[in-house]
Parts: sequence; C-alpha cells; structure tokens
Amino acid sequence: MLGALYQLNSSSPDLETSAPATTETIRLTVSAAASLQTAMEALDPTFASAHPTIEVNYNFAASGTLQRQIEQGATVDLFISAAPKHMDALQGKNLILKDTRRNLLSNSLVLVVPQDSTLKIREFRQLTDPAVKRISLGEPRSVPAGQYGVEVFTNLGILPQLKPKFVYGNSVRNVLSTVESGNADAGIVYATDAQISAQVTTVTTAPADLHTPIVYPIAVMAASVHPEAAQIYSKFLTSKAAQNVFSQYGFSPSE
Repeated sequence: MLGALYQLNSSSPDLETSAPATTETIRLTVSAAASLQTAMEALDPTFASAHPTIEVNYNFAASGTLQRQIEQGATVDLFISAAPKHMDALQGKNLILKDTRRNLLSNSLVLVVPQDSTLKIREFRQLTDPAVKRISLGEPRSVPAGQYGVEVFTNLGILPQLKPKFVYGNSVRNVLSTVESGNADAGIVYATDAQISAQVTTVTTAPADLHTPIVYPIAVMAASVHPEAAQIYSKFLTSKAAQNVFSQYGFSPSE
C-alpha cells in the first residue's frame, strides 16, 4: 500500500497554490504531533514535486512539548497539535496567526497489547485485573493521547485502580514502542499508530463519548519567518489529495 501513496499526481488542481516569487530554497520548520510523522513524511515527495523551492523540516514530538518550545521562542513556521488546548494556549498568547487556524484531522483512541500477549485482554475494564502489571500511557500534561486515555478511565470509573500501573511515555510513539517491546502489558495510542505496527494487536476502540473529540488543529505561527510558504504547505495538507493519504494511514477528516 505504501508504494501507492507516492503516486499522487502533483499536477492535481487540489495542489495548485501560488508559490512564493523566488528561486531560492525556502526552509520551513513544521512542529507537529508525533502521531502524524509517518503520514506527513509519506506526503513529502508530492509536496516537493509541486513546490520544489520549499523545503519542509519537521520537529515531531508531544503536542505539549512543542507548545512549550514555541512559547520559549523556538523558530517555528507551522504548528499542528493533537488537541485544541495546546493551540488555544498559543492563540491566547497571540503566538499564532488566528486567521490561519483550522481543524485538519481527527483520530480515534485504541487499546493495544503486544502481538504475543497471553493475557486475553478484550476491553478497557479488564485492565484492572491483577495480571495486568504495566499500562503504557502518554504523560497527560503534555501528550494528548494520555489526556484522552485518562478521560476514558475516569468515565469508566477505573482510574484510581489503574494509576499505580501507569508507565508514562513522552509521546504517543514512545508509548507504542513500550508496548511493542513487551515492557508494558497494554497501552493507549491512536488508531493510526496501531495501524503502522505489526508488533501490537488492537484490542478495542474507545467509544467517542468517553473522551473529548480528538481533533488536530493547524495554524501558522505569528513569528513565522516564511508565513506565505507556511500557508501554502497548510493548504496542501487540507487538499483532497493529501487528505486521501491521511485517510490511508487511518486519520479521518475533521468535522
């Protein structure tokens, strides 16, 4: 399937956006939630073909970590968060161009176990079983997937029982690798993360009414060195062609 992702037609009307009037290479810095890494890197050849003078450099990490970096003065042109609260915080400090903000994607939350697990976990409440010793979860203050996971456990009434079992990760990809390695009996990640791993099994998907909507907002930073090029890249990510690729990686369009 991955090979097909690179065959997008860069001459598609969806991708036609006026490029900056320059022949010099413009280097964009895009800070994006770790869960977006695989899909966004798959889109690189298509964007590069349509806009050869714009080079995109990524900084993938937990949304809270990226928010703090921007607040501390990191040079960033475009930010994509895995939760609105991190973008809201930056907007409240006038650090984004609010007219460029839009919701890019949505996702779902899943419970995963190592592919060779013998615990026969089938749903979230089973995590209270004494046989489950370690649960990998993103650090809720900085990792949105961890925040959503806490909401699920709270709404199920099992959070106090599970807290002693938590093994915190600094990003959702770190949580995934902890489960892949067998260093946790289960973990909470996005469906898109589980989809790219052959070393975990998805047990169940969290009902949407157990957590706040998983939305990925995108915006150009107020301090962007190249706001015009950042807008071009942002519009590319919302194009039909790019959204089709995101869909193949398990993301859904934002509502």
